[in-house]
Amino acid sequence: MATSARGTRRREQILTQAVAQFDEYGYHATSLQSIADAVGIRKASLYYYFANKDEILLELHDRLIDEVTAKHAQRLDAGGLTSTQLIGAMMRDVITLMETRPGHLRVFFESYRGLSVDTHDRVSGARSAYRRAIRDVIEAGVASGEFDVDDPHLASLAVLSLMNWTYQWFDTDGDLSATQVADGYLQLLLEGMRPHTAG
Repeated sequence: MATSARGTRRREQILTQAVAQFDEYGYHATSLQSIADAVGIRKASLYYYFANKDEILLELHDRLIDEVTAKHAQRLDAGGLTSTQLIGAMMRDVITLMETRPGHLRVFFESYRGLSVDTHDRVSGARSAYRRAIRDVIEAGVASGEFDVDDPHLASLAVLSLMNWTYQWFDTDGDLSATQVADGYLQLLLEGMRPHTAG
């Protein structure tokens, strides 16, 4: 694996071109040759950085899940946030990736099924851990009286569903920013769709 500054830049170029092609054409329809051509290197040179296409996809998945997991861990370590604030921050972490890393979320959510069994299990484990982190925050909110939720597991799936489906329709040129979408989702989750009554 390349460790020099030049090697790091080349690795980033490969990942950038790979995510663009995975996003546009799909994981299976994209070849290592097409990625190498887009980067401007020989296919043989690409193997210096990644052993196969699986390894590229795994790197993309690890980067995203590690990023959102690390942000959540930092907030927990710092303390002082309510469960509502934590859930809102987690939703913004994921949804704003559509602005900061366009194309990555589609690849993250749609292409991981193309991984080999062992690699797929590793990715699934990381995703399950993040899902448990969301459930833990909801359970903490229930324990503190902040939330009134009968089934924290179902609630965590609802949060994930909102987060995970947004990439299908979100438009960076639309009326709402990713942060506004995340905050709107949070308000909907917290307040529901029932009309407010006086008193």
